[in-house]
Amino acid sequence: MQTPLQIRISWPAGHLTATLDDTPTTQALAQALPLVSTARTWGEEVYFDTGVSVSRETDARQIVEPGTVTFWTDGDALALPYGPTPISQGEECRLASPCNVLGRVDGDPGLLATVRGGDPVRVELVDA
Repeated sequence: MQTPLQIRISWPAGHLTATLDDTPTTQALAQALPLVSTARTWGEEVYFDTGVSVSRETDARQIVEPGTVTFWTDGDALALPYGPTPISQGEECRLASPCNVLGRVDGDPGLLATVRGGDPVRVELVDA
């Protein structure tokens, strides 16, 4: 059994780790790490370009739990929702389009509220 992959996501005001499942998208992302990108925000979602291009997986979802780590295939971006987006109904996290589900943020996804659009974001593997 493969050890789950852990990544660290850092930005000027903080950082968090996430545990990712073994999916084709996770493997493609791991090959591209470490990476540095520029954060963008959309409602209570942080997303940023990864330079990784993958296909939408069969279990891609548009509505996810807060703190789900997703990959937005339309934008080659990691998308990290922590609350409602402009197209949510009620309190749900509704993504712009179905995204590949990679895993979950460890701890409180509300930390993502400290990310500002334009912040530099670094994503790297956490060494086991």
